[in-house]
Amino acid sequence: MKKASVIILSIVMLMFLCAICPHSLNAARKNKPKKRPKIGLVLGGGGAKGAAEIGVLKYIEEANIPIDYIAGTSIGSIIGGLYSVGYRHAELDSLFHSQQWMDLLTDRNSSVASHLYKVRDSVAYVFGFPIHNRHKIKDESRKHTFGIMKGDSVQHLLEETSGSHDSISFDKLPIPFRCVAVDIRTMKEVVFSKGSLPLAMRASMSIPGAFKPVVKDSMLLVDGGMLNNLPVDVVKAMGADIVIAVDLTQNKREKHKIKEIKKMKSLSADEYSQLSRIIAWIKERPDLIKYSVNSKAADIYINPDLKGFSAADFHQKKIDEMILRGEQAGKDALPKLLELSKKLRKR
Repeated sequence: MKKASVIILSIVMLMFLCAICPHSLNAARKNKPKKRPKIGLVLGGGGAKGAAEIGVLKYIEEANIPIDYIAGTSIGSIIGGLYSVGYRHAELDSLFHSQQWMDLLTDRNSSVASHLYKVRDSVAYVFGFPIHNRHKIKDESRKHTFGIMKGDSVQHLLEETSGSHDSISFDKLPIPFRCVAVDIRTMKEVVFSKGSLPLAMRASMSIPGAFKPVVKDSMLLVDGGMLNNLPVDVVKAMGADIVIAVDLTQNKREKHKIKEIKKMKSLSADEYSQLSRIIAWIKERPDLIKYSVNSKAADIYINPDLKGFSAADFHQKKIDEMILRGEQAGKDALPKLLELSKKLRKR
């Protein structure tokens, strides 16, 4: 074959390839599977009412929805944190049905629970809940933290159940996790993304006046529900495209009224300052604006009917009933959950 013929043939082949390549590329693009949207799970705060979240999880699992990110506040941080390390509905249900676990969660000594006031081993108990003896505390950072329950038992409980003791990145957990607390000294929201997982969960559930705040660096950390009880914005910031939120809030439009308090002699200046900030928060309720935005931002919003139950209902019969209420809410949401699951499988 002559050299000129070879050149002409090469040009023809090149033109042919250029003509078919765009079609091949377009076909490849069409056949390439789209990335699945990331699913975020948000578990709100509400004390004992968190039992209902376990009931909801049963139906999220039944719908076979993959959870990519979790964010929680208060009791939602405990359930969410345990879920992020591998616990599922069945294991969490068993934990909440364990009275010993519930006593630890509330820092209660069941052996003196029947006594209005009892002193044992230099610790004073009120209906089984321990109160620090101020003169026995050696750690200065804990002397001026207002709250009835120490939270030490809770800390040990979370260390045992989470299996985590070291400082870690929460992005490296089986399911990336965030939880929310509030620095009561500055009244600013603190989002935990690393560090000690048990400590973060413990800080997030430090209900002011009930549990001693967690002292970390220069912060005095209390329950995240004071500023962000349903952290939809947090899970979206993690990268969630679709959010499933379980909200324990009832009486959303309830008005809060409280009278001014006089300084009590039994409180130190620091404790009184903390209490004053709590009172100011109750008057102003700065959390409600964010709550309103977050509750509307959820793609699947689940709000179990828990009217008549309180955050302090850690009694077994109440827990059983709230788990059932959560299951009913999950069942009611199942059509939406299955629809989402179907869409995810098509991708």
